[in-house]
Amino acid sequence: MDGLVKQPNSQMCFVCGMENPIGLKLSFYQDGDGRVTATFTPGEEHQGYPGVLHGGIAAALLDEALGRVIIGRGGWLMTARMEIRYKQIVPLGQPLTAAGEIVRETRRLVEARGELRLADGSVAITATATYLPVPEEKLKGMEEQLGYWKVFPDQE
Repeated sequence: MDGLVKQPNSQMCFVCGMENPIGLKLSFYQDGDGRVTATFTPGEEHQGYPGVLHGGIAAALLDEALGRVIIGRGGWLMTARMEIRYKQIVPLGQPLTAAGEIVRETRRLVEARGELRLADGSVAITATATYLPVPEEKLKGMEEQLGYWKVFPDQE
């Protein structure tokens, strides 16, 4: 993907874990302005109502995209608050693009916004979220116990 840098994946994360047998296995890319994107084509196993993406899966996609805006800077964050607006039905079987970007950053928190776009480019879902740093003691445990980040070959 021209001009984009692939971010690392985890092993078992539901959204980006490449070794999670029931995960989405998404790859995220960051542009020079820090905006993060990923594409995903939902199948029948991702539905809520017949033919429609489950709202919780959509929320997970956006939470990951928004939370990853700080990864390119070497930060580790966890979701403190997230607000989602479902604007239209998200059908199955077509590529979706999840995107996130920083809105505001302070010493203690990051606020981000993002959207889930349909194949035709229309915005189906928007989200805003606030992220706080992962406590240092928890971060050390994650990195040591899980060998968290790996760079996997592109899955596209």
